[in-house]
Amino acid sequence: MKESKIRTSRFEGKVAVVTGSGRGIGRAIAAALASEGASVVLNGRDTGRLEDAENEIRKITSKVKCVSCDLSEPAGGQFLIDETIKTFGRLDILVNNVGVSMRGNFADLNPEVFRMMFESNVFSAVNVTIPAIRHLRETRGSIVFISSVAGIRGLPFVSAYCSSKMALRALAESIRIEESGHGLHVGLIQVGYTENDPGKETVSADGSMIALQPRAGRGLLSKEAVAKAVISNIRNRRFITTLSFLGKLNAAIQPVFPGLVEMLLIRNLRRFREKCD
Repeated sequence: MKESKIRTSRFEGKVAVVTGSGRGIGRAIAAALASEGASVVLNGRDTGRLEDAENEIRKITSKVKCVSCDLSEPAGGQFLIDETIKTFGRLDILVNNVGVSMRGNFADLNPEVFRMMFESNVFSAVNVTIPAIRHLRETRGSIVFISSVAGIRGLPFVSAYCSSKMALRALAESIRIEESGHGLHVGLIQVGYTENDPGKETVSADGSMIALQPRAGRGLLSKEAVAKAVISNIRNRRFITTLSFLGKLNAAIQPVFPGLVEMLLIRNLRRFREKCD
């Protein structure tokens, strides 16, 4: 029954690259694409995590490859795409998932934090998407950016992170227009509050890495739920998919009543501070 589903899947014969897929959301997306019949290229800098992810996905399909490289450099993005084409001969789906978050009051930030955010969250996407586009034109494929509800409007104590995620929307919008004649699909996934893997880190105000506490509570999205939303976005060739009730509410209210959203954020400033401490 499972094999029958894979054979009739819309992703059978497709090749997908998922950046930052050694763990977390990226790993869940890669597993979901493999379950739908796609050949999957995993990417990250930690070879141990990549091997673990590969072992998991090989239980679903043998059509998987790991490419360890640093996408913050253009050479890394080119290498990832070259290895994909060399192995599978085509590219249909690129999921730009690699990224990092931060915590800290803007006035206390080491400016280096902004460089770290943009190198990881924006430059990594740029460096792999540029060499990927000519191959995606041939397959009329999909480019998906994993963004955040923090990219809808600026939030307190995550200014550098919000800035980088807002930049992804501008990038996605520009590519959609420029590539409209080539039939490319561009998707933007605005992820809400999602469970994180043990050992996941974030960037502190001084630029050092600190461990994130495991997340819990109402409204917490599972990694599998995010992966399912990504699959749906690609299958239906949607532009923006916003996850979580609060995320959808923010997306609806912010353009119409920005002053109201700001007032609510100020009233709940202490909660944001407690979440970020």
